[in-house]
Amino acid sequence: MAISLYDITVTTYLQELEAVSGFMEKARQYFESEGTDSQLLVDARLCEDMMPMSFQINSVTHHSVGAMDALASGVFTPPPSLPDTDYSGLQEMVAGARTLLQSLERNVVDSYLGKDMIFEIGDRKIPFVAEDFILSFSVPNFFFHATTAYDLLRSRGAPLGKRDFLGPLRMKQS
Repeated sequence: MAISLYDITVTTYLQELEAVSGFMEKARQYFESEGTDSQLLVDARLCEDMMPMSFQINSVTHHSVGAMDALASGVFTPPPSLPDTDYSGLQEMVAGARTLLQSLERNVVDSYLGKDMIFEIGDRKIPFVAEDFILSFSVPNFFFHATTAYDLLRSRGAPLGKRDFLGPLRMKQS
């Protein structure tokens, strides 16, 4: 059985977005029980020169839903600035991304295979075909930002483990 563009994008994004949603909720409950305001996490950084939690979640949604929009339009750009939001707003962004991805049709996504597209960053235009954009740029960025969000929460004491990061595995059905 051949793997499809839908399989390497939508199903992968949905699995990890469910994980992100789960570990964000688990962390929220933990910090709430500890008396820590979850709003403090929105601007938290792993280190001074890294972007905050809000940027990480914005990037997770941009490299999933935004990547799928880019496949349709043929153009990907960096994520827009995120308006001020709170922790629950970040959770809503993840939930919204999941909802949008669930609405995509397999045959439409698969039709983008081999399609030319461009990553525009400032005056630079970087050419790709859809599957190379996804596999060499978007999916790695998606997981980088999901991992950074996980690490940020874990470094603050949230009781998270590897299973929280993996999300629901796509196991063989009997």
